Amino acid sequence: MIILNQTDVTPVSFLLNGIPGLEHMHLWISFPFCFMYVVAMAGNCGFLYLIGCEDSLHRPMYYFLAMLSLTDLVICTSSIPKALCIFWFHLKEISFNECLVQMFFIHTFTGMESGVLMLMALDRFVAICYPLRYSTILTNPVIAKVGLATFLRAVLLIIPFTVLTKRLPYCRGNIIHHTFCDHMSVAKLSCGNIKVNAIYGLMVALLIGGFDILCITVSYTMILRTVISLSSADARQKAFSTCTAHICAIVFSYSPAFFSFFSHRFGGHTIPPACHIILANIYVLLPPTMNPVVYGVKTKQIRDCVLRILSGSKDIKSQSI
Repeated sequence: MIILNQTDVTPVSFLLNGIPGLEHMHLWISFPFCFMYVVAMAGNCGFLYLIGCEDSLHRPMYYFLAMLSLTDLVICTSSIPKALCIFWFHLKEISFNECLVQMFFIHTFTGMESGVLMLMALDRFVAICYPLRYSTILTNPVIAKVGLATFLRAVLLIIPFTVLTKRLPYCRGNIIHHTFCDHMSVAKLSCGNIKVNAIYGLMVALLIGGFDILCITVSYTMILRTVISLSSADARQKAFSTCTAHICAIVFSYSPAFFSFFSHRFGGHTIPPACHIILANIYVLLPPTMNPVVYGVKTKQIRDCVLRILSGSKDIKSQSI
């Protein structure tokens, strides 16, 4: 039953319907979702603790990694717990204002994640192309300012999403075929003109994603030129190895984003709705899960810190025995 506020045709609540067509598999789908969420929470919280406690990790690269971990925590926590409630307990109802808040947090921090990946590419560019000036260019105040600027950019660009969505009249039902409140999924329930929403969504995608990808591409082009010019094969290998984890993070973040973005706009009638929703969930869940794994495996300093902490705890246990 649709509950409407008669003065402005705004629903009091929506029903998140999960993954349409796969309702009978919701319980089974929840298990990988839950496992990945636990890995994401443990990995990213562990990274934040490690970077905060270890003096050897108080460097620009790891400060940016801490920003990425914090961003990933917000993204997956804004979406996955509600999805698990739908799968396990059939708690599908979400109030209109809660829906707007969820939408704001998911879109803001996915935009911020893109910005942080761009900053990490610039960090690698400075470290490889200007190694002698690295510590003087990327000082703590500079890192704080660019991090704040990235956050404010995402906030200022996403706030109009909530305003545009809130002003719409809703008379096409209150069932959202999704696991979380996505901008266009909510807007499509409106009986008003959503052309402005669609155009603004495309513009934000180009302003955030397009600009960040351009900066990342330019940074790695300059890095490649610098690395190729190195005379030592060992130096080239070492320079490339410092970028491996970041390149993996870019792939994990942008690949599902591109698939989700283009499937919505160019495959809307040929791709089943369940595929759209699964892609959207992979987009918010895969990067937070894989980033700690990749950086933990590929970054020697992090591995050494983890091994030192684990060996220290073993020594304490052996002494107590």
